[in-house]
Amino acid sequence: MLDTKQEKKITPEIKKQLVSIVGEKWYLDSPNELYAYSYDATPIFQSMPEAVIMPANTQEVSALLKIANEHRIPIIPRGSGTNLAASTIPVCGGIVLNMNRFNQIYEIDQKNLTVTVGPGVVTADLHKAVEAVGLFYPPDPGSMRISTVGGNLAQCAGGMRGLKYGVTKDYVMGLEYVLPSGEVLRCGGKNVKDVAGYDMTRLLVGSEGTLAVITEITLKLLPLPETKRTLVAYFTNLVDAARTVEKVIASKIIPATMEFLDQGTMKVVDDFAKLGLPLDMKSMLLIEQDGPEDLVVRDIGKIAEIAREQGAAQVQVAQTMEEGAKLLAARRAALSALSRLKPTTILEDATVPRSRLAEIVEDIERIAEKYQVQICTFGHAGDGNLHPTCLTDERNREEIRRVEQAFEEIFQAALRLGGTITGEHGVGMAKMNYLHLKVGDGGIELMKRIKEAFDPNNIMNPGKLFTNSQRRRLVVKQ
Repeated sequence: MLDTKQEKKITPEIKKQLVSIVGEKWYLDSPNELYAYSYDATPIFQSMPEAVIMPANTQEVSALLKIANEHRIPIIPRGSGTNLAASTIPVCGGIVLNMNRFNQIYEIDQKNLTVTVGPGVVTADLHKAVEAVGLFYPPDPGSMRISTVGGNLAQCAGGMRGLKYGVTKDYVMGLEYVLPSGEVLRCGGKNVKDVAGYDMTRLLVGSEGTLAVITEITLKLLPLPETKRTLVAYFTNLVDAARTVEKVIASKIIPATMEFLDQGTMKVVDDFAKLGLPLDMKSMLLIEQDGPEDLVVRDIGKIAEIAREQGAAQVQVAQTMEEGAKLLAARRAALSALSRLKPTTILEDATVPRSRLAEIVEDIERIAEKYQVQICTFGHAGDGNLHPTCLTDERNREEIRRVEQAFEEIFQAALRLGGTITGEHGVGMAKMNYLHLKVGDGGIELMKRIKEAFDPNNIMNPGKLFTNSQRRRLVVKQ
């Protein structure tokens, strides 16, 4: 539901000051323009900002923040708005700071294997640019054709290559950032080793715009893998698929990608991509390995052998890189395919140790049946990160209530199995009522004190991560 009741803080005089910094073209406040920034990719949450401002450089960001801080005007940094945690909803009104004009790749340093970019660079464009010179930036969130590097950093985005290569935080080496006071600071850099004081770089990654505005990012690169090959295995049950994941890792093979799709997701993806999947199967694993040719051939052969030993009904190896790329593209389209079925698609994010994968999938199926909601599950099996996705209609308030109950129970199941409430989407507004389950009340209080040190006037993306209201005290049953 759209919230339009926030207190207005931008007076005509303040607007004049803000416009003088960026120019009239880059200051938006018409109702239609504001509406476009009242939501992100997270269903249900929506709230109107007072203004949208598009700065062009660090100096403009600094000047804007000084004014906002002086007048206690909320600032919500935003890229493409593809996040799935309601992290860019202007729930307290204020200014949405659109960083998409920071879209330059400043340097590809082939001697130090780094790239320095603005936060508005689209992730897929970064991939293309570095691959053109034989280098590789591994993080590959599902939204990479739209999402920006700054947004990936703010949420610490993951992706399909997380098992072998890690996530965004593993590649951020240095940052330029602006505090709410307008002070411009730097942390990290191109040094492989740097332990001079607290690691501010890691602290800012995943902070969801609540501490500072990121204006420049230096990322680590790797050599581009020589080749890649893809395998798909189909199973008549969930346990065999999960056991295959365990056995592959236990055999000391770390695939680049190890994706899981349940039967419901397979049906929807097949209808969308026309792949001819065997839809009588209960689940499938989509596995890609990359690296030197001989290593890839050996690993894919061994993985196929393990899958058959663990009960796979069918195992197929893509004959060409193009065929493998088609399969992976279909997996990336899972959310788009599912979203065609119902007016509202709620994609969630729960992670467990991969040895508990079968248990959490079975729990999800049981919980969906209990609350009579439609949930399809897919995700990154190799790192235990699953995306139970509910197909519903937010206009049906009674059904949405059951959906919320189902996801609450799924989060509790993940925690009970030694997992977490979010592996790669972040907390934002969507999961702030569950954060204490993972970090404890003491952890939340410590985070609040860190937030206060950076942002004493609480202007940076307020209303995210921590709830100030009396939340329900959820308890995980052991």
